[in-house]
Amino acid sequence: MQWTVGKVKITKIVEMETVGSTRFILPQATNAEIQKLPWLVPHFATEEGRLRMSVHSLVVETPTQRIVVDTCLGNDKQGRGVPTWNNLDTPFLQTMTDAGFTPQSIDVVLCTHLHVDHVGWNTRLEAGKWVPTFPNARYVFGRTEYEHWANHSDTPEHKAVFADSVRPVMEAGRVDLVASDHRLNDEVSLIPTPGHSPGHMSVHIVSDGEEALLTGDVAHHPCQMTHLDWSSTADSDPVQSIVSRRELFSRFADTPTLVIGGHYNPGRLKRDGDAFRLEV
Repeated sequence: MQWTVGKVKITKIVEMETVGSTRFILPQATNAEIQKLPWLVPHFATEEGRLRMSVHSLVVETPTQRIVVDTCLGNDKQGRGVPTWNNLDTPFLQTMTDAGFTPQSIDVVLCTHLHVDHVGWNTRLEAGKWVPTFPNARYVFGRTEYEHWANHSDTPEHKAVFADSVRPVMEAGRVDLVASDHRLNDEVSLIPTPGHSPGHMSVHIVSDGEEALLTGDVAHHPCQMTHLDWSSTADSDPVQSIVSRRELFSRFADTPTLVIGGHYNPGRLKRDGDAFRLEV
C-alpha cells in the first residue's frame, strides 16, 4: 500500500490486521451502531458491523529523509495489557525490508505518541538486551509526551512499555525531544493534537501543492468522524480528544488532503452535517 504526495512517498507496513474484537478500545461502536453508517462498508467495516483495523507503520520518504512514523507492537515484548500482544513473533522487519526499507536505511523514527502499539519496534532484543532497531536513526518524541510518561508510567503496562521501548533509545543517545508543532524538514511538520495522550501529535505533509495528514490516534477508526464524542478507552483526556478531533477534521475536511489513520485505511475527509465522513 503506497501513496504519492508531491515528491513524498508514503508506504504502509502492516504488523497485524483485525476484523472485530475492537470493543475494548471503542465500546460504543457496537455492531448495531456501525450498521447505521453504511459509508463504512467495505473499506472500514463489514456489513455485519465489525470494524476493520490494523496495527501498522508508515514509511515517509522525502527528498532528504526516510522517516518511519510509529513502530507498532514489536516482538518479544511482555507485560502488555492485551494478552495477545505479549511475546509476538511477527515478520514485521522482514516485511519492511522486502518493501525496500532496511532498518539501517531509516533516518528518523517519529512516534506520534508513546503508547504500546506505536513504540514497540523502537527496540529489538539482542543478546538479552533491548537495543535500537533502527541503528542510524534519530528517534523523535514530543517533549510533552515523553516527560509525561517519564514521570507517570506508574501502571505495570506503562512501566513495561517505557522500560523496553522508550528508555533504551534514550539511554543510547538516539532521541530528539521536540515541540508538538515541530517541523522535521521542508515537507513534514507536526500538529499538536492532545487528548488521546497528553502530547499526542499528528503529521502534516505538504509537497508540490499536495497534502497528506497522518492522524495517529486522534481517531482510532473513521466511525469517530461521525461520532466525534466516541472517545477511546485509552484516551487520557476524553473531552480534549473530542476537541482535537473536531479541530483537526474541520481544518482538512472538503480539501484534497489524503488522510491516513494510525489504524485505518486512507481516504479524504468530507463534511457530513455537523460531523464528518471519510471517502475512499
